[in-house]
Amino acid sequence: MSKSTATHVALHETLPSRVLVGRGARHEIPGEIERLGARRVLLVATGSAKAAADELAGVLGTRLAARFNRPVVHTLVAVTAKAMEVVGESAADSVVAIGGGSAVGLAKALSARTGIPQVAVPTTYAGSEVTPVLGETDNGVKTTRRDPAIAPGTVVYDPELTLTMPVGLTLTSSLNALAHAVEALWAPNATAATDGLATESVHGILTTLPAVLDDPSQLAGRERIQEATWLAGLCLAQTRMGLHHQLAHALGGTFDLPHAELHALLLAHVLAFNLPAAPKAAARLQRITGGDPVAVVGRLARSYNGPTTLGALGVPRDDLRAVAERAGTGSAPGPGAGPGAGVGIGCGPGSAGAVRVEGITATETVDPIGRSSKARATAAPHRAAVRRPVGARVFTRPRST
Repeated sequence: MSKSTATHVALHETLPSRVLVGRGARHEIPGEIERLGARRVLLVATGSAKAAADELAGVLGTRLAARFNRPVVHTLVAVTAKAMEVVGESAADSVVAIGGGSAVGLAKALSARTGIPQVAVPTTYAGSEVTPVLGETDNGVKTTRRDPAIAPGTVVYDPELTLTMPVGLTLTSSLNALAHAVEALWAPNATAATDGLATESVHGILTTLPAVLDDPSQLAGRERIQEATWLAGLCLAQTRMGLHHQLAHALGGTFDLPHAELHALLLAHVLAFNLPAAPKAAARLQRITGGDPVAVVGRLARSYNGPTTLGALGVPRDDLRAVAERAGTGSAPGPGAGPGAGVGIGCGPGSAGAVRVEGITATETVDPIGRSSKARATAAPHRAAVRRPVGARVFTRPRST
């Protein structure tokens, strides 16, 4: 049998997982812990999820072994070491994470080190709770690894837990999830299944988010976004992320930047850079948005009442070239991509320099956020821009996007 067709064979793997979805789903957590046979629960929670964590702690009663309320963004190894001490002192045999990506990431790190089962209860739209990916930061360097054992065995989606999310976090967290779905559309290992998941996810987020931002108490809308986030997380679990996540990991790990805000800032720029080389992805996004997806995402990003430039996030201009080189060579591993792996369209093996992150001016870049040329000329000097320089290579692959 000829082996010439092997490069056209796609592999799709589905992780074994148990997902509870719906209003009030959090009340099923004690039953899930009982199903696992756990008797001593470590409860990890972010500060924003304190009320939900307190509620669960009261229900657990004597099964609550300890609490750890200090998870941090980018899952710092030093913080994980402190949490490991708590695991040992309390003899915890399971971990429940309530909160955003920081709590979920720490629970993954603890489970990876101890083998204890985990239950993830996201209160934001991170999406990482359904992935076998763990990103950890040590001495300013963020690395990721992928292992089916890392994925939480049970995930609980309760839209009522998202009602307290501030408008700004609702926006940036949604754009974070959107980035997972968008990158799945141009992933080199995308399949018909991931295309379907990504398309439904993008549709759910972009058609619902504006109304939720107008009325954050709209439970039905939040439920829709949470479901779309779940699908986006499945995309993150099943495809290799690309340029957007490479930049986010290189910047976030190096400068300890807020995860959701960074994703929200970058996405429109990466879309503008990649979509010309990803016609099928562009067509899907155009059908959903009814126009220019870069403009639609850009308007959402521009509406954020917080940092919208790298300079505002504290990134030194002098360090941007090194960040671009790390992202361009694949030395800042993103989910599912090991060192040296191509990071997607616009940046492939050997194409160091195909990505540039630089200050915006009126003449050197096109601003996908939609500002006028005059506004671009006076914008903060550290705004992130990614563009295709002369001679940049496009990462080619058997499957057209």
